[in-house]
Amino acid sequence: MGRGKIVIRRIDDTTSRQVTFSKRRNGLLKKAKELAILCDAEVGVIIFSSTGKLYDFSNSSMKSTIDRYNKTKEENNQMSDPASEVKFWQREVVALRQQLDSLQENHRQMMGQELSGLGAKGLQNLENQLEMSLRGVRMRKDQRMIDEIQELKRKGTFIHEENVELYKKVNGSHQEKKGS
Repeated sequence: MGRGKIVIRRIDDTTSRQVTFSKRRNGLLKKAKELAILCDAEVGVIIFSSTGKLYDFSNSSMKSTIDRYNKTKEENNQMSDPASEVKFWQREVVALRQQLDSLQENHRQMMGQELSGLGAKGLQNLENQLEMSLRGVRMRKDQRMIDEIQELKRKGTFIHEENVELYKKVNGSHQEKKGS
């Protein structure tokens, strides 16, 4: 037996309205959390009750979700005008060039070039980054070597077992020849 359809309109009884609000709010927040987890979506829900109380959920920072929403809304409004679209893409190009320049500078510094612009604190940060990277590389190398050693041991054991079997066969055939 299923539930009957309800008419969607304001609930007059204050107690019933509060109970319905609480249940539906919890259901909505649960669904938002499930959507975020199942679909790897960035979800943000903001609810104000009739009394002005705030309820919210965000699987990342609510501020970053709102900033992303505002940026996307602004971009969508600008895309309706071709001239605005050109300006948008020009800004994107400038931002990407700056990001590329920054990454190239970071790469050169990681390679030990163009360090003259860095102060003591910048050099210390660079050294810390390099040490962390080196630690990661060494850990990966050690793990690869351990895996390779285990594989070689497994192959060595297999070859040893094969060798024992062959030795038994050879000794068995020598025994047969001596007995005949």
